Amino acid sequence: MKFIETPLADLYILEPDYIKDERGFFARTFCVEEFRKRGLSPSLAQCNISYNSKKGTLRGMHFQIEPHGEDKVVRCTQGAIFDVVIDLRKESPTFKKWFAAELTAENRKMVYVPTGFAHGFQTLEDHTEVFYQMSALYHAESARGVRWDDPTFAIDWPSDERTISLKDQYYPPYL
Repeated sequence: MKFIETPLADLYILEPDYIKDERGFFARTFCVEEFRKRGLSPSLAQCNISYNSKKGTLRGMHFQIEPHGEDKVVRCTQGAIFDVVIDLRKESPTFKKWFAAELTAENRKMVYVPTGFAHGFQTLEDHTEVFYQMSALYHAESARGVRWDDPTFAIDWPSDERTISLKDQYYPPYL
């Protein structure tokens, strides 16, 4: 696996190393040892799938507060997404900065999202599926979010075509 640093502290793009032959390829997408070697959480407590029927679906920006913070590995298994994270760790040198990557079924890239980051995405194609590996169980009382269009972050979303839940539309502004 390749761990590619991003401009945000502790946030990585993960790319599989492919072993190819006439049948196709084999690639490792998760390795406890590789995560530990970089000081990243290798814990896996829960996996989730998000299926999105329409292009432009926007989900986010979500996170869980401590003591139920969670690290995530996010991958698009069908279709394509514009995947966005915001560093909400007050002590971080990249506090309030955001980063986005295009994750597609074809490029098989993943994003490692550490605890303390908000996460969301906008679908770039109809019938898009996203697979999450989570380091902690979902805890409804710890679930939080920030507005997808909060001027504090000024995220440059790829499309004005949007389907977004009422919950995600009405998160309070970030202070």
